[in-house]
Amino acid sequence: MEKRVRNLAIFGVSTVLLFMLFLVWYANRPAKKPDPVTTEQTETDDPYRAFLKDETFFDKEPGYSETIVTETEAGERGDTREQLYLEAGSVLKDIRIMVTDAEGYPVKGHAFYVNVDPLGDFKDLDRDGQIYIPDVEAGDYYAELKPVDGYRVPSEPMRISVKDQLEYSVIEDISLYIHSEDEVNVTQEDTRIAAAAEDADATEHTGRWEGTDAVFGIDVSAYQKDIDWQKVAAAGVEFAIIRCGYRGSTIGGLIEDSKFKQNIEGATAAGIPVGVYFFTQAVNEVEAVEEASMVVMLCRDYRLDYPVFIDVEGAGGKGRADGLDKYTRTNVVKAFCETIESAGLSGGVYSGRWWYNNNLVDDELQDYVHWLAEYRANPLYTGKFSIWQYSSGGNVDGINTRVDLDLIWDGR
Repeated sequence: MEKRVRNLAIFGVSTVLLFMLFLVWYANRPAKKPDPVTTEQTETDDPYRAFLKDETFFDKEPGYSETIVTETEAGERGDTREQLYLEAGSVLKDIRIMVTDAEGYPVKGHAFYVNVDPLGDFKDLDRDGQIYIPDVEAGDYYAELKPVDGYRVPSEPMRISVKDQLEYSVIEDISLYIHSEDEVNVTQEDTRIAAAAEDADATEHTGRWEGTDAVFGIDVSAYQKDIDWQKVAAAGVEFAIIRCGYRGSTIGGLIEDSKFKQNIEGATAAGIPVGVYFFTQAVNEVEAVEEASMVVMLCRDYRLDYPVFIDVEGAGGKGRADGLDKYTRTNVVKAFCETIESAGLSGGVYSGRWWYNNNLVDDELQDYVHWLAEYRANPLYTGKFSIWQYSSGGNVDGINTRVDLDLIWDGR
């Protein structure tokens, strides 16, 4: 009996041990590979895993950009992509946007997309880094540069306040819109036709005017090429009016005269007092403000002893401003001069007698200094003028081309 009880006890203990060993094995057995059909069904049914079925999910599409970060954060993360910036502003019911680099220069060669809330998306079609949006209602807008492959873009949108009234004040970022002559076709863009040429007669005097107390001067541009200003001063020239730039006759771009810096610095170094002029092809007041802003920017580091003149003439009949009526053209002149004077400079207008009488409302321009071009011994223009360009065919030592000659004297 005792033997039978002992055997049953041993059997019970063995059974429990075997059951416990089975549980340990079952819990640690190798996992069975899932059936492909079951996996597919799971990924399809689970919306959080559905992206795993898209083989292109992690591919970068054109225009893709990583998380937008600041320049400091990018440096800390080792992000070496170039940072892009937005410059934006408004003159009158318009939006002007420019994509620039760290130096403030337009970034060219990319078809940038900018979202302007609430207007929508706008594309830089000609890839010059600039987007212009006209006919915009006054108010606040927000511009955001869309991601660009290979670049970091601003992390916050830029607010732009659109004005509904024109202010005759200098556009601070106008330098971004200025072209050099190397960037344009000069023969197509610089097509100024002298306003006084057809009004000249045989009495035009091409030498220095002797026997008068008038102040003798010249006006020059890139057409006079390289000038020896020390020789010019020695020849008795007492002032010079220098072209700083012009608006292109066809493209309408703002273009700096290639010899402006050389001329103004050369004349000043030779002790010759200077003024400047700009050949306009503005078709409205907004463009006139742009032109005046360019002049102020270019002359910021120089002393001007004479006014800043807007040169109002034709451009061969095909210039963008040739067809303006005299009222619009007069408003262009006023906008230019008012903007110049808002910057603390003196504004003036240059043109020929026929243009003053027929293409401008001259009575509305009497507050501005007049510079008359009329090539005859005795001007027929009856209005008041302060400077007289009496010849376009002068010769002055130090200049290897013909040059315009000018006089200033009291009483005219």
